[in-house]
Amino acid sequence: MIGRLIKKKLNANKLANVFVNSLLEATENGFEDVRAMINEDSAFVSYPEVNDDSMDRFLLVVIVGNLRFLDTYFEVTEAREIRTQIVRKFSNIYEIEEHDFEQVIQKYGAFVSRVNHPSKNTLYGMSKAVFHKFKLNDHQESYFKNMHTPNPLFLKRMDEIMMNFLWDWDEFFKKHKMNFNH
Repeated sequence: MIGRLIKKKLNANKLANVFVNSLLEATENGFEDVRAMINEDSAFVSYPEVNDDSMDRFLLVVIVGNLRFLDTYFEVTEAREIRTQIVRKFSNIYEIEEHDFEQVIQKYGAFVSRVNHPSKNTLYGMSKAVFHKFKLNDHQESYFKNMHTPNPLFLKRMDEIMMNFLWDWDEFFKKHKMNFNH
């Protein structure tokens, strides 16, 4: 019982390990359901045919969305340190230079912001990014297709799904305490 009262201390490196592994696991375990939901969604008049090859694009949207919340839960320098560790770990996984992975993240981040403009809602931006990255506009009824905007019913369902891929910081802080050595 006492063990539950003691919070585990993590540094930025250990947090990044947990964060990266959790996002990878959630995406690997959940993408098939996301793919099926999109392919079978009633908002589309033709079958989108989202395939397994789309998982990396989906993961990048998930990474960008989750990185945006770091500034909400940490001081600027702490968030920067955690982000650096996360980028380092993902670049190792993908076997590319950190700078190159950071550029991919920045490019995806700019894309999320652009398709979500003027909204600042990260969850909404993630859903819209998935819509555009998977070229789902081609499969909508002509009204929404001509407007180049997602059907709001699809977007609402996508928001509900994307919520499952957001890191639960409140739950994390119940179990862990951060240890930054500046």
